[in-house]
Amino acid sequence: MTTQAKILLVGNYALDGQQSMKRYAEFLKRELAARGYRVELLEPSVTLGGLASPKNPLSKWLGLADKFLLFPRTLRKRAREFDLVHICDHSNAPYLKYVSATPNVITCHDVMGIRSALQHYPENPTVPSARLLRRMQWIVDGLKSAKCVICISRKTEEELLTLLERRPPLQRVIHHSLNWNYQKMSVEEAAPILHKLGLAPKARYLLHVGGNQWYKNRLGVLRIFKELRKVPSFQGVTLVMAGKSWTPEMRAFVSQEALQGVIELVSPSNEQVQALYSGAQALLFPSFHEGFGWPILEAQACGCPVITSNRDPMREIAGAGAVLIDPADPVSAAREIALRLRNQDQLVKDGFVNISRFSKDAMINSYLETYEEVLQGAKA
Repeated sequence: MTTQAKILLVGNYALDGQQSMKRYAEFLKRELAARGYRVELLEPSVTLGGLASPKNPLSKWLGLADKFLLFPRTLRKRAREFDLVHICDHSNAPYLKYVSATPNVITCHDVMGIRSALQHYPENPTVPSARLLRRMQWIVDGLKSAKCVICISRKTEEELLTLLERRPPLQRVIHHSLNWNYQKMSVEEAAPILHKLGLAPKARYLLHVGGNQWYKNRLGVLRIFKELRKVPSFQGVTLVMAGKSWTPEMRAFVSQEALQGVIELVSPSNEQVQALYSGAQALLFPSFHEGFGWPILEAQACGCPVITSNRDPMREIAGAGAVLIDPADPVSAAREIALRLRNQDQLVKDGFVNISRFSKDAMINSYLETYEEVLQGAKA
């Protein structure tokens, strides 16, 4: 595709606080621009949404007005100035009708929100409101109209096709690359960072990185760690839980079980996470579901063995460089970890081999090839 092509990336509303989507859109913009493409990132302006405090119930409705009353006019007008429009988040699929006159692409990161609303997950029983169901159906209807959908994993593609009940005209799976330059830190580099986090230079610890979404299975992390504490070789091993502050349920579990050796680390920096990966015995990542599973790659890039679920997309992303466990069975998970984690050196080697599948160049080349297919299809 010629670098003269003008690409419009459509991002998310700032007040929604979707940091992973923000990083993804900015990553695409940065890498496409570095290759000489003329690229712009357009996001809904915060106009009405800024008039009310985030705690005010009215702020949500004002934000919806910004996104779905005011922004579509701007988007329709600006889209005509570009050769291709890429909507970076599938939750914005309703925008597709405003860019239909321009060749377009949309990325689907996962359909867990939609499937949860439709009560597809026994681990997350819900009673969705009629309004939420309408919102989810609006997204599905938008995706059904898509000419080209990029999914970030084969599992996401599989679940999306089940929802759509048909394959879009053009469908591609393009894996993420790392969106930060994670690599193994030396002991000397990591030690002062870990010391500030309360970890001794030779501390033995397992690491979990993630938020409190139900599918992250953070209570399951604690349950697995409780079982591991019974294994002689894991005596003295600490669990570091990095990410969001614990939920009341997690605090209650730690208290009721008198679980020792657990450290809560809220909102660590990328550098701190890199140091944690570099010094950990392993990443413990027993998610029930994911769209992709970035921490798996981050850990492998830092030479950290990975323990993750025997489900996709975790298996798909981890490759051979992981210990696979049943995330719903803490006893069997602990038994498998105690057995398989003995061979840490091989897990690290396999992890480094696996990470090579997810290079930045491979990702961007795949996007450019897909863009070219879309542009050629529009000319046919």
